[in-house]
Amino acid sequence: MASLRITGDGLVPSEVSQKLGCNATHEILKGEVLVGKVTGRKRIAKFGMWKFQFSEQLPECIDLHIEEITKITTPDLDVWDSLSQEHHIDLFCGLFMTHSNEVMDLSPHSLKILGERGIQLSLDIYGGSEVNQE
Repeated sequence: MASLRITGDGLVPSEVSQKLGCNATHEILKGEVLVGKVTGRKRIAKFGMWKFQFSEQLPECIDLHIEEITKITTPDLDVWDSLSQEHHIDLFCGLFMTHSNEVMDLSPHSLKILGERGIQLSLDIYGGSEVNQE
């Protein structure tokens, strides 16, 4: 599972969508009342967020998500530079491993795409149930 997230104090999601040429799958405005799905508790958003949730990939292939960024958003690196100067941008990936020791690679092309756009890679890794018994 992966999401392209852009967050910031003064972030206006509709402006980010216009700049990127892509609509968010989830938007939050600073000050918006948020209600927890499980608890029903209300809280106030401390910052704005623009998020695009990618479709799940099995097996996990972050390179495919990164390639999709180039297809759904503007290729204008000046736009990305401007956004990264104003806001925090990351590609948040949840990796659900089936074993305790698995490999995940990123191609040099993917690393270049992230770097050129000022996108930080954030990994949330869930290990398998096996325990390494070396």
